[in-house]
Amino acid sequence: MKVLLVNGSPHKEGCTYTALCEASYALNINGIGTDMFWVTSRPISGCIACHKCRELNRCVLEDSVNEFLELAGDYDGFVFGTPVHWGGASGAMTSFLDRAFYADLNGGGNRFMLKPAAAVISARRAGTTAAWDQMNKYFGLMQMPIITSRYWNMVHGTAPEEVRQDLEGMQTMRILGHNMAYFLKCREVGSKLGIPLPPQETTTFTNFIR
Repeated sequence: MKVLLVNGSPHKEGCTYTALCEASYALNINGIGTDMFWVTSRPISGCIACHKCRELNRCVLEDSVNEFLELAGDYDGFVFGTPVHWGGASGAMTSFLDRAFYADLNGGGNRFMLKPAAAVISARRAGTTAAWDQMNKYFGLMQMPIITSRYWNMVHGTAPEEVRQDLEGMQTMRILGHNMAYFLKCREVGSKLGIPLPPQETTTFTNFIR
């Protein structure tokens, strides 16, 4: 089993990366393989609502979103990390998830359905819980079980060495990794016992304009 950790910070090995590494450590000691995917520091466009993903099962815009989509089907779980920018998830991470998940939904790819996901938030001081709520909304829409820790999945610090001094934050990351490993192993046992995935219904869209 493998988990992909997605670093949505413009800094490849900064605070968000440090938090993700601690979660990765806990997954590894539980026998779960991990890889790190960096969203990159290059600009990432938001969704342009062209709906080409219905035909392509990927985004029409060529950047790290499609690189991620090509890999995602091979993983059993995901941890998405983001710094707090202006009280919410980074703009890059927001655009990245908007397009990646919309392309999968529209294209019928089913890369993410019922695979566990977790959000990891890094901040100097505030905005962590708002960003965490924002990130979890994606997983709810994608039918991804949300993995939690003993506390909300967050760390504090302005540099990696400060994040490592956030002992509660580091512990929260390790517990998150342990919890995800447990969930993955339970899911694997269920699969071996022949427990089927739940049936899927055709989506019904309703609005209230008359």
